[in-house]
Amino acid sequence: MTWNDFFNLPETESLLSTILLQIQNERKKKTIYPTDEKLFNAFELTPLNEIKIVILGQDPYHGPNQANGLAFSVNKGVAIPPSLKNIYKAISYDYPEQTIPTDGDLSFLAKQGVFLLNATLTVEANEANSHSNIGWQFFTDEVIRTINKHRQGVIFLLWGKYAQKKSALIDEKKHYILKAPHPSPLSAHRGFITCGHFKQSNSLLQRNNQDIINWTM
Repeated sequence: MTWNDFFNLPETESLLSTILLQIQNERKKKTIYPTDEKLFNAFELTPLNEIKIVILGQDPYHGPNQANGLAFSVNKGVAIPPSLKNIYKAISYDYPEQTIPTDGDLSFLAKQGVFLLNATLTVEANEANSHSNIGWQFFTDEVIRTINKHRQGVIFLLWGKYAQKKSALIDEKKHYILKAPHPSPLSAHRGFITCGHFKQSNSLLQRNNQDIINWTM
């Protein structure tokens, strides 16, 4: 199974055609992020058979030039959002000797096998969660089920209650689930910064004879 196979399944095509028609209509009247070109960026940068780690976000950033189709990531040249700053702090806690990136584009992680999936793939400008009810979550739940079914030993990093609900879609006999508070400023102080997920993930990868993730470049 590849992402191409997944996107060509009749049920995927049917679901996506309905969602994308809504997005197309919305774009005529409003500003929607990310652009069409970046909408499926996570799938393009991280092939299904190369996924080592899944990080699940809720929906894209809703400010100008921020969203680039990868959860928690922003385009180069854009100020690093608070949640991503806290992710970088948590990486620095695990790897204090490494230099944290100066921008928020996480493409370098996606290319190493970190699948950065938002549960909702689009958002209206300045309106967080504005597209949470147009069907994206049915699509992304199927994405998670597909990873669960066709891969083995994937590490799912579920941050916050919303992401943790998705554990119902994951077989813990086949995969690993690591949970922590959400990295947003509202909850990061409750244990996210010191959760150790980045070093823990690399330990699991090493145990399974896989290349570790370089979390800072």
